[in-house]
Parts: sequence; C-alpha cells; structure tokens
Amino acid sequence: MEKTTVRIGSALLLSALGLVNLAYANVTFKQQIFNNNQNSSMSMQTITLGAGCFWCVEAVFADIQGVHSVDSGYMGGQIKNPSYREVCTGRTGHAEVVQIVFDPKIVSLSMILEVFFATHDPTTLNRQGADSGTQYRSAIFTHDKTQLPIIEVAVTAASLEWSQPIVTEITAATAFYKAEDYHQDYFEINGEAPYCQAVIAPKMNKFREKYRFLLNK
Repeated sequence: MEKTTVRIGSALLLSALGLVNLAYANVTFKQQIFNNNQNSSMSMQTITLGAGCFWCVEAVFADIQGVHSVDSGYMGGQIKNPSYREVCTGRTGHAEVVQIVFDPKIVSLSMILEVFFATHDPTTLNRQGADSGTQYRSAIFTHDKTQLPIIEVAVTAASLEWSQPIVTEITAATAFYKAEDYHQDYFEINGEAPYCQAVIAPKMNKFREKYRFLLNK
C-alpha cells in the first residue's frame, strides 16, 4: 500500500512538474512577447517640430517612410489644454507643432531635420509666409539629450543653405496637447479646400520632387 502510494505520489509529482514546466513556458513566452513589444516601442523615437501652420507640417512628415505617426498639437505655452482659438491669440505662448514618432532604423533624425529645414523658412522670427505670431515660430522640442548633437549638426548644415541667420528655437519638450480632431490629417481630408490648394499643395509638390526617395510607397 505504501509503495502504491509512493508510485501514485510520484506520478502526481511528475504530472505537477509537467504542469509547472508548462506554466513556466507560458509565462516565459508571454514575457518574451512583452519584451519584444517593449523593445519595438523603445526602438521608436519622438521629436516635436514647429514650422508654421501645423496643417502644412503634418502633411509633409506623414508622407515619409519610417514615420509611425504625426499628431498636430500645441507645445511650449503656459496654460493647460489650450484650444486652437486660444493659441491663435498668441497669449498662451504655445507653438503650433507636430509630434513625430519615427523608426530610426528606417528614417534618421538627421534626415527628418533636413526635411524640416528645407520645407519652411527658419530665418523668419514668429512668421511663416502670411501666418504671423509666436504660435507660428520655428521650433525644435527635444525628447532626449542624445538628440542635441544631431540637432546642432542639422542647424549648422541649414545655415549654409539660408542667407539669413537661423532663428529656430531649440528647447526641451514640455507638455504636448493634441489639437482638436478636425486639425488631424487636415490636408489628406481637405485637400481641395482653397488654403490647401494655394499653400499646402505647392509645398507638397516641391517636397515630393526633392525627397521622392523618402516617400511612402
């Protein structure tokens, strides 16, 4: 009877060990999935840019391979959750910006900054074309100290392309407030609107001609 009990106990023990091993394997597998997802998200980088009206800026960067997302919004001001109307007064201190999440294995920060300096005028203080005010200032908001040397090189390179001094503001990123829904994907949705045809479309044509090798297929 005792031997039988031992045998049954051994069988139960082996069965339990098997279940433990299976459970451990499942936990390990789930942990591996989590780690892979975490590594995937960690591989993405973020940069926030101001270059005038965010409708124009968003359209440019949404067209680039390796860019995961582009959100129009506000950064650099003094109040929380500003509205578009408030930002347009210039009294909140916010800039119209786009927050870009990108995969540096596909498109580098250097290339993103080259496009940034090539698709707006970084020498006009608080102005882009007919759009005037501090909310339209040229600005780079950094999300990582390692971005600073790359930005410095990009500014130096851009200064050789422009005859006037670069006035782009470079500061650490602060709170980002995503703009109202109707601002998102504005050019894609409203491409036939007069402003889009008169201002954004010509800029997009020049950008696509010069940087066709960067475009989404």
